[in-house]
Amino acid sequence: MNNINENVIDTKEKYTLNEQVVINYLNKLQNPFKVLSVQDVSKDLHIGINQAYELFRQLDFPTINIGKRKVVTLANYLLWKMSKNESEVL
Repeated sequence: MNNINENVIDTKEKYTLNEQVVINYLNKLQNPFKVLSVQDVSKDLHIGINQAYELFRQLDFPTINIGKRKVVTLANYLLWKMSKNESEVL
């Protein structure tokens, strides 16, 4: 019984608090691998569509190409957004 509890604690220690928050949120969603379009990201970040397209071209932004269309999964987008918030604070 102790081994099981120790493994759970070890797993939780591997994630930062922000990652744990995102993981808990994604566990509540029906489809955490939902894809977001440029328009979705534009609305969420309150930026113009041209700025959103520029964001999708950045190397650190986790896009996926589906044919000619670029999208980002909700899980990757949230993790990217959390990491940007941390780096802006520092």
